[in-house]
Amino acid sequence: MDVITWLSAALGPEAVAAGALRTDPAELDALRTDRSGWVSPGRPLALVSARSVADVQATMQAATEFRIPVVPRGAGTGLAGGANGTDGAIVLSVAGMNRILEISPEDELAVVEPGVINADLNAALRPHGLWFAPDPASRAISSVGGNIATNAGGLLCAKYGVTREAVLGLSVVLPDGRLIRTGHRTVKGVTGFDLTALFVGSEGTLGVIVDATVRTLPLPVGGVTTIGALFPDVGSAAAASARVTASRLRPAVMELLDGPALERIAVFLGRETIEAAMGASGGAAFLLVQFDGLASSTDAAAASELIRASGGAVRVSADAAEGERLLAIRRAFHPALEAQGTVLIEDVSVPRSRMPEMFAAIRAIGEKYGIVIPTVAHAGDGNLHPNFVYEGDDVPDRVWEAAGELFRTAIALGGTLTGEHGVGLLKRRWLAHELGADAYELQVKVKSVFDPLGIMNPGKVFG
Repeated sequence: MDVITWLSAALGPEAVAAGALRTDPAELDALRTDRSGWVSPGRPLALVSARSVADVQATMQAATEFRIPVVPRGAGTGLAGGANGTDGAIVLSVAGMNRILEISPEDELAVVEPGVINADLNAALRPHGLWFAPDPASRAISSVGGNIATNAGGLLCAKYGVTREAVLGLSVVLPDGRLIRTGHRTVKGVTGFDLTALFVGSEGTLGVIVDATVRTLPLPVGGVTTIGALFPDVGSAAAASARVTASRLRPAVMELLDGPALERIAVFLGRETIEAAMGASGGAAFLLVQFDGLASSTDAAAASELIRASGGAVRVSADAAEGERLLAIRRAFHPALEAQGTVLIEDVSVPRSRMPEMFAAIRAIGEKYGIVIPTVAHAGDGNLHPNFVYEGDDVPDRVWEAAGELFRTAIALGGTLTGEHGVGLLKRRWLAHELGADAYELQVKVKSVFDPLGIMNPGKVFG
């Protein structure tokens, strides 16, 4: 009996007839990529679209029996190749496991299956006066399971935290099909090792998340005040954002666009649109700061003084429509680049005080390799996204060389080669450089405890 026959019997004829197990070559080819655009060589063996924990367990039991690699996959919105279907693997999709199992307003938590879309969870929480704080840019299309697998961040995490801080407990199917539960429903809990935190950000290399108990927060009370500021150079803008942070102000959003980014947005939106939103023209960098809550106007006034003192031309607004026009400048970044070609979106983080140095390094590396590198930063937490625009399907060698130099520079500045996208396939060659040989070896050994046969997402994260 081969693995397809085994899986067909385990999943059952009704599930198979409904599309739970598929082997169509065209459909499998589509699973070889994600939002990064990188395409895995070869073709997956099969796609299992799980609808239940039992489906996931059956798939993992089959994989163990036949020594077949398994690639867990959700919405496919990753940017590091972590869920790309690889040659001869079973792609195990949990996108169909998309039920919200429980909302507990009293305990401020929710229990969800991994395929629940981030934005759909928040829509369900809103009538209860609650929200799920992780806020990746892909929230309208990315799943909570994917957020957890990559420890996703986003625009709001400087104030409200990344995904790890929102996960209380998990149910996970191990590579041999066993189901374990980690964590607690309680606010406190310190029994044993923190396996929940270990699975958050593990990128499908240890097991398959089948439900999550997540912390929710009360919706912010009070108004929203938005600041838009134009600067003569990105170094001044980065310094201004660092001053805001050092002042102990905590904006909900603080985003920074460098000159190449702003130029492309001006082409995409029209320069007059930016000038109308800002009430000013010119500028080689744009800083967007937004405060929420009861003290939003007071905090925004204090931040505005710091930004002006750093050379920024400031516009402050408590009007929702005006705030949205300022936010629209930031949101246009990726569409503006995609209008010009294929985009490789990279992701590094440095200490917030060292962002001016990182921006200077990005410019110098771009000049060295003859590449313009438009960059946006979550300035509130030092997470920068240098972007590369190129023609064709394959990333040019000089782009990878420039990216490698960016990663090494971020590490040298006390930072990391990925703040929120994960390692996946695209960054694994630099992982040992950041971790060091001993820590890298320990992580490989930890993986082997959970996955002794090496069938969980092989080749991802660890080469």
